[in-house]
Amino acid sequence: MNRGAEVACETRAAGVGPAEAAAPEAPLRVRRQLPRVSEVRELLQFRAPVLDPVRRRLERALTIEDLRAIGRRTTPRAVFDYVDGAAEAEVTARRNLDAFRTAVFVPDGLNSVADPDLSTELLGERIAFPLVFAPTGYTRMMHHEGEAAVARVAQRNGLPYALSTVGTTTIEEVRDAAPRGRNWFQLYLTNDRALNADLVGRALAAGCDTVILTIDTAVAGGRHKDTRNGLTIPPSLTAQTFLDMARFPYWWLNKLTTAPISFASLRDYPGTSADVAAMLFDPGLDWEHLEWLRGAWPHRLLVKGVLNPRDARRTVELGADGVVVSNHGGRQLDRTPATLEALPAIREAVGPDATVLLDSGVRNGQDIVAAIARGADAVMIGRAYLYGFMAGGERGVERAVEILRAEYRRALQLLGLDATSKIAPHHVRMGSRVSDTDDLYPRR
Repeated sequence: MNRGAEVACETRAAGVGPAEAAAPEAPLRVRRQLPRVSEVRELLQFRAPVLDPVRRRLERALTIEDLRAIGRRTTPRAVFDYVDGAAEAEVTARRNLDAFRTAVFVPDGLNSVADPDLSTELLGERIAFPLVFAPTGYTRMMHHEGEAAVARVAQRNGLPYALSTVGTTTIEEVRDAAPRGRNWFQLYLTNDRALNADLVGRALAAGCDTVILTIDTAVAGGRHKDTRNGLTIPPSLTAQTFLDMARFPYWWLNKLTTAPISFASLRDYPGTSADVAAMLFDPGLDWEHLEWLRGAWPHRLLVKGVLNPRDARRTVELGADGVVVSNHGGRQLDRTPATLEALPAIREAVGPDATVLLDSGVRNGQDIVAAIARGADAVMIGRAYLYGFMAGGERGVERAVEILRAEYRRALQLLGLDATSKIAPHHVRMGSRVSDTDDLYPRR
């Protein structure tokens, strides 16, 4: 007897007919009920409408890229391009971002991270987390509140702020805006010794505790976007640029009803803005200038724009307290190494005691962790806070800090670390490179 016949006999013996044996099981009945009001309320969290447009758009920003997108919508194209753009083909600017994207994190497990200590010691003082506001030029062009607003944010958050020689606010105005802040001054040494001495003296009198000498501006980088937009020194706006700016009446109103934009710390220097710019980009800068500055400045001294380990070593040997590993955000010499890639060799060259900061390409709190693991004491940010500044002035800068701090804290905890001091080289390794031609920002 075949198997089918056996099954049929067994079914009949059990008293079950063929139709009944093939019938499917009845579906389970789902018990239904009306939802309680409390349950619906828990699912639907309606927010009160936010009438303030600045607050509304900043609350929606969860990343620095979100702030960048908002800044692009709220600022004239030429101004946004000045912040966002870089030199030549912008290869270096992409490399800076690529390097951070390829960082691979290796976490430690089963460590308590309930209350992580984000702070760190930098140049003999404690700061809230490893972040420094980098010097930026033309800052009041991005938002009329200018450098004073940035300095206030830095003071509130326990972070250093570096004012640029080509800032649009004076050293004294920054001091008055943030009298309890840790204020630094970035210096371009010129071929005018009297002017150099005056700037150093003013920084000292204003209570700055650190001077940063920038050395990668022998000549101006080839920033083609600025040239095409007419955003040169002096400005030579094209008709297209002017018409685009006219689309932003709030921006125009603030520019027309506040003090004219100028190199504030050089306001009394005779000559046009072009004369001042030509003086600041000094091809004659050499090691003797650094030696002069070390003798003239009694406090902490950093040298910014260092990518070569031999330069880093000599800088420290001549008395500088440390270096800033920087390629000027890709805005000067194009096709230089990414700063995150150059960092370990520079740390090895200067040893463990010198201060090493990393500048260029930081967009996320995870980038800060990667930089520290690779040898930095802290990072500097420029574009990251300027995106926030364009998006919402002082409140936008505050939002940028909130985002970076939250990302940094979360990254630290997910790495299994409860303190900045516990970040070690083994926590980060570098993966395969991203193509230079990759589009790093989504189209909007």
